Amino acid sequence: MPDIDNYYKENLLGNGFQEEAPNEFFNPIGKLYSVPAEIGKGVYWIYGQKDLYDIKIHDFYFYEDSFFDFKSRECLGICFYESISGEEISPYRRLTAGCVKCFIGGYKPCKTIVHKNIPIRTIDIEIMPAYYEKYLQETFPNEYVDPCEAFHNISWVDNFPEMISLLRQIWNYRENGMAAKLFYEGKVAEAISLIIEYNGKQKGIQEVQVSKQDMKSLENVTAYINDHFNCDISVDHLCRIACMGRTKFKTMFKQVYECTVTEYIQQRRLSHSENLLVSTDFTIEQIAAAIGYSNAGRFAGAFKKSTGLFPAEYRKMAQRR
Repeated sequence: MPDIDNYYKENLLGNGFQEEAPNEFFNPIGKLYSVPAEIGKGVYWIYGQKDLYDIKIHDFYFYEDSFFDFKSRECLGICFYESISGEEISPYRRLTAGCVKCFIGGYKPCKTIVHKNIPIRTIDIEIMPAYYEKYLQETFPNEYVDPCEAFHNISWVDNFPEMISLLRQIWNYRENGMAAKLFYEGKVAEAISLIIEYNGKQKGIQEVQVSKQDMKSLENVTAYINDHFNCDISVDHLCRIACMGRTKFKTMFKQVYECTVTEYIQQRRLSHSENLLVSTDFTIEQIAAAIGYSNAGRFAGAFKKSTGLFPAEYRKMAQRR
C-alpha cells in the first residue's frame, strides 16, 4: 500500500485542491489543503503515518449542493460530525451532527449529498489493514481481537462521549515533532480500544435473514413514511402495512436502515425542513407545523442537534451568496 501522505496529496491536488502553509488553527505536523475556490471555501487537514493510519479534519463548505459517489480505501474508519447537513443514499440516512460513525471502507460505494453553504466540520481516523491485521496481531499475539466486528456492530452512535472527547482533543492538539507523533499514535490505539470496549458492553443483536418479500414490505413502509412523515404515524400502523409483527418489524427495519423507525421519521422531517428553510419565507413556527412538530421549540432543538445549527442560523448560511 502506498504512503498515506502521498496517496492523499496526489488525489487532492489532482482534484484542484491547493497545498497551504501551516497556520495557527491546525497542527503543523500535518498537511493543509484548501478547497478549490470555484466550488467552496475552507481547508482539509491530514496527518498520515506510513501505511498504518491517517487522521483528517474537514473544515469547509461548498457553494452548491454536491453529490459524491466514491469507494473508500480498505480501512476501519471513525468519524465525528461537529457540523453537517446532508444525506447518505442507499440506504437513506441523514448525516447528523453530534454523532460518531464507524465504518468499514473498501467494500461498497459511499453515496452522499452535502448541502450548500453549511459548514462541514468533521474529525476522521482511518486505520489501515497493515495496522489492525498485522501490527496489532504481532503486538498482542495472545489477546488479539479482530476490531472489524466491533466497527461493523457500532455503525452510528449518538451517545459516545468518550470518543467525541478523544476526537476533539485531536482537533485542538498543537504540539509538533516527536511529541505529536506519539500523541496521534496513542489516540489511534485509544480509539480502537474504546470501540472494542463499547461493543463489548452492548447486548448482542443477532442479525436476521431479510427475504426479498420482507425487503419489499420494508420498502413499502419507507415509501409510506416519505409521503406521510408530517403526520402522526404509529408503529402499529406501519406493522400492518408491512404485514409483520411488531418485534420482527422493528428488528428488520433497524437492521436494514441502521436506525429506528422513529429516527427515520425524524430524519425525513428534518430533511424537508432544510428545503423549506432555503426555498421559502415561512416562519420557523410555520415550518415546524408543516413537518409535523406541534412546538417550534422542539423543532429548533431537534434541528440544532442534527445539524449543529439553529434553523435561523441554517437559513442565513444556506441563503448566502
